[in-house]
Amino acid sequence: MSIPFDREPMMDMYIFETTQLLEQLESALLNYEKERSFKPASINEIFRIMHTIKGSSAMMLFNEISSLAHKIEDLFYYLREHKPEFVDFSTLSDLMLNCVDFIKVETGKIKNREEADGTAAELIRQLADFLVRLKGEQNGDVPFSAPIRKSHAEVPKLKPFEAANNPAANTYRAVLYFDEDGMENIRAFAVIHKLREWSDEYSHEPADLTQNESANIIRENGFFVTLRSEREAAEIHGFFESTLFLRRLDFSQLAGEAPAREHEVERNEAPVLQEATYVPSVSKSADHKPSTAVSQQTIISVSIQKLDLLMDLVGELVISEAMVTQNPELKGLQLESFYKAARQHRKITGELQDVVMSIRMVPLAQSFHKMNRIVRDMSRKLEKDVELVIIGEETEVDKNIIEHISDPLMHLIRNSLDHGLEPPEERRSKGKPEPATVTLEARNEGGEVLILIRDNGRGLNKTKILEKASQNGLIHKPEGEMTDGEIYSLIFLPGFSTKDSVSEFSGRGVGMDVVTRNIEAIGGTISVDSQLGEGTTITLKIPLTLAIVNGINIKVGDSQYTIPTTTVKESFRTRTNVIFSDPAGNEMLMVRGQCYPLIRICDFYKVRPASTLMEDGIVIMVESGSKTVCLFADELLGEQQAVVKVLPPYIKNRHKIRGITGCTLLGDGSVSLILDVAGFMS
Repeated sequence: MSIPFDREPMMDMYIFETTQLLEQLESALLNYEKERSFKPASINEIFRIMHTIKGSSAMMLFNEISSLAHKIEDLFYYLREHKPEFVDFSTLSDLMLNCVDFIKVETGKIKNREEADGTAAELIRQLADFLVRLKGEQNGDVPFSAPIRKSHAEVPKLKPFEAANNPAANTYRAVLYFDEDGMENIRAFAVIHKLREWSDEYSHEPADLTQNESANIIRENGFFVTLRSEREAAEIHGFFESTLFLRRLDFSQLAGEAPAREHEVERNEAPVLQEATYVPSVSKSADHKPSTAVSQQTIISVSIQKLDLLMDLVGELVISEAMVTQNPELKGLQLESFYKAARQHRKITGELQDVVMSIRMVPLAQSFHKMNRIVRDMSRKLEKDVELVIIGEETEVDKNIIEHISDPLMHLIRNSLDHGLEPPEERRSKGKPEPATVTLEARNEGGEVLILIRDNGRGLNKTKILEKASQNGLIHKPEGEMTDGEIYSLIFLPGFSTKDSVSEFSGRGVGMDVVTRNIEAIGGTISVDSQLGEGTTITLKIPLTLAIVNGINIKVGDSQYTIPTTTVKESFRTRTNVIFSDPAGNEMLMVRGQCYPLIRICDFYKVRPASTLMEDGIVIMVESGSKTVCLFADELLGEQQAVVKVLPPYIKNRHKIRGITGCTLLGDGSVSLILDVAGFMS
């Protein structure tokens, strides 16, 4: 029997589930390492995670991952059952994290549609050696000790075996209950496909797994399998227990031979053995069915591509609503009922937009806790005692934002450990506390999120920074005119490094400029504050989402532009007599005794303005990081929510347009370009 089904959804589910489990495992291992012990609950958790990975990897035929997970499962089974008194937890943590890294690499290959060709032989050998040392003089596998109950009850209505002439064979029955996701028949088929390697004498109900109705039957009643095999009950039980997406397993060994004919009995007559979590077996009456009330899913996983599409559709709805209510043909018409209905429509559209945005929002906890591993590994290699403190991990941002800040956070944490924190002997000589701390904090501020990376290390040396920047030709204004923020920001320039030698972690002048590029790519800013001898704080200011921004619309000639509200400091009118030029010929504007660069948008984008006189236009002061510039436009049109549309690649790549991050549609159907303030700063 064969079932035509697409393996791709199962592969996506495997990748998602394995990735989630690995993150849980890594986080658990780091927590247990801090406690310097593995509690019974800890061991059970790791055992459960590896058991799941083993089963799902075996089903997807990723044998190296499955074999490694199985060996880890053996090790933690021994720890759970025998509770050895002396365990080298430090070595165990190192070994387990190496295993996690291997599975991560292999899963990454699978995700990128590459062959998972890594070999786990060396890690398996190390696990085996560690287990042998735990056992002392004992060798060999630990026997399965779960009790097997025999039953003389009839089996469910199943087809007879084609062959039942082996008196040495035992008869087993299993009832499998899968997670309720509409794919129960595919799960059942995977079990039968694998079962062929274990026995030639088996039958199952439902018999036809190709029908969609089979999924409903299995969901309601379970998937019944009866087989004969010379294998021991523990082996057969282990086979069924390793099934992917298994919610519950009822397993029993039946007395006597296999049935020679079909039996007309109720399914749930026989006493059964529960899953080998060593829960006592349960007897069920004939009219009782497995309860589904407890197992109803309250959380589901949705592809980010589907959420992106949903967000796009909501954006189109917002635009179409504006095009209807702001239609020029409505001007002057008395349409009270229309505008009442339009307000209600706008209210519902806004609520829908808020709901969709909330669905896309995810907490920063996962990204923050990934930094624990980086701190742990670097602390060991640099021989520094460092503690990572996490604050505000529940703060939520758009899923797409998360993807853009992972690398910057990694670089900044590495920089703090390598550059910022002193070696232990230096800290002791200064009377500083041990361990050193790196704090990762997030908090909401208006329509943005602030992420702060603080350390209590040596701080930034302005003199050394200026010296290095000058040697590399990175300073383009008199040093005496530079503020502290401008000096500290030099560390983010490409090619800048204060390290005198190249190490595994730094010294090549790359990394920090990557941080700036990634943060500016999502419309964020980065700033630095430091106190010499006390520590450094790096602040990332990022938007909540990339999909919709609050913007201020301006007009230059016949063109319209949108400036994100979060970058606008103020807007004002001015006079020509406060404009002057610097030695390079660039226009500067004097505002309350401070000089700021002046950029005429008409000149920047070669647009014919309505007027070139300062008195006829308006100035919008914008900021990005520690930099501020003044933009000159013809007219300020007002504020509106802008649905961000990404520029086509041929425009971005061919024309190399600076200062534009995307575009949006206005209520009258015209296009407004969204300005990227950071682009003007460069």
